[in-house]
Amino acid sequence: MQILVVIIAMVLGLLYSFNFEGFIFVPAICLFAGLFMVMPTLFNFKLRDFSQAKDHKTIIAKNLLANFLILPLIAIGIGLLAGDFGIAGGLFLLSLLGGGGMVMHWIKKSHANTHIGFILLFINLILLSLSFILFEQFGLRLASYFNNTYYTLAGDSPIHLRGAFMLLVVIPFVVSRILLRFFPKVPMLMQKQRQKLSNISIFIIIFYLFALESNEVLLDIGYLLFIKAFFATLSFYILAFIVAKLFYNTKDENSRAAFWHIVTRYITLALIISTFTMGSFGVTMILPIMIAYFIQVPFAIYYNRHLV
Repeated sequence: MQILVVIIAMVLGLLYSFNFEGFIFVPAICLFAGLFMVMPTLFNFKLRDFSQAKDHKTIIAKNLLANFLILPLIAIGIGLLAGDFGIAGGLFLLSLLGGGGMVMHWIKKSHANTHIGFILLFINLILLSLSFILFEQFGLRLASYFNNTYYTLAGDSPIHLRGAFMLLVVIPFVVSRILLRFFPKVPMLMQKQRQKLSNISIFIIIFYLFALESNEVLLDIGYLLFIKAFFATLSFYILAFIVAKLFYNTKDENSRAAFWHIVTRYITLALIISTFTMGSFGVTMILPIMIAYFIQVPFAIYYNRHLV
């Protein structure tokens, strides 16, 4: 169902962008994503759940090692082989954003330990600030390898990455605590309608992002670049799966939860970030993120059937 929602939103957004003037990016979309995509996952998280973290230090350490060192290095390697700064930037961004809105769905569906899943999800959200710092350093330090010049984000973007962290994580977390404390019926209703709310939110966000006027330049991208981006993204997901299988025994429910936090990336968040960083990396940056939707969901369905 979600892949159909994504396809329809992409097509309608691109049609709007190509045939009309297109939207201007506004930071409010980050807050919308934070409140309707990030916040529902925070309702189930209690700070006392962190007490379980000490019992799973090895699992958590492996996950951090994969998401903040091994996968970024894989993304850099594939990006250098592809020889395109935008494709490399898109892959590197995906490599830093583990988990995501659908990760708990697959954790529950595969009967993995949801407590470990929530701990890892929360850790990844807390470390988004680190992800953004690494992403900016990637642009600054590797642009010359692609014969490109990287322009700092603050100069050509309506929102800085640290501002995105506030809108996507800090504010949703504060609002989630307020709602749980004073308006408990709201979280209950949002949890009850979570799947419907998720699909509607994804449709609005993806339609809006693909309807931006900046996406008109996608018409000028040759099909060879699309093919290159497809195989680069496919390679990244295959290698991510290999890393996850080497790190975790998926017959164990605790390890199975951590497995999903490696093979599942936060694609919609990556799409939002890419929208206001394309000026620095080039329009091809969006290609791996677009393609990731069509790789990750079928792979996740396959993994879920063969994990145990």
